[in-house]
Amino acid sequence: MAAKTDAPAKALAKPQRQHRIARLLAEQAVTSQAHLVELLVAEGVSATQATVSRDLEDLGAIKVRVAGGETAYAIPELPASQRAPEDHLRRVFGDWVVEVAHSGNLVVLRTPPGSAHVVGSALDRSGLPAVLGTVAGDDTLIVVVSEEAGGAAVARQLSDLAGL
Repeated sequence: MAAKTDAPAKALAKPQRQHRIARLLAEQAVTSQAHLVELLVAEGVSATQATVSRDLEDLGAIKVRVAGGETAYAIPELPASQRAPEDHLRRVFGDWVVEVAHSGNLVVLRTPPGSAHVVGSALDRSGLPAVLGTVAGDDTLIVVVSEEAGGAAVARQLSDLAGL
């Protein structure tokens, strides 16, 4: 557990803050961004929820189930430049994708609130040749696919990965 400090919270440079975040996630179950902000403040680091959200995305953090069924942030050991194995993609889709739709060369994925970035990160690292890129909001993810592959075919593939 982080030691409480009496010093005023200070802003750290992004790499230093992200290093602290990665350490905190490795040391304990951090269940929300607000919890992470509190832990940083306890260490004398000033950060807003929006900054923490961006840091978690930059670090490739995902939510995983921990004892008791709760979810907590974790940073996968898989480097961001390495392709995610299909079983990782299947697990992420099975846990987080609740609906799949398509139009033209776009696929729209729905997730629980706050989870779209997790699915987007996994999909971006999947190396699926038909996927050109993703844009994630809070609970909705748009997947741009090649015209050759088409949205319908990729939507079927992603639905299968999600078990829908």
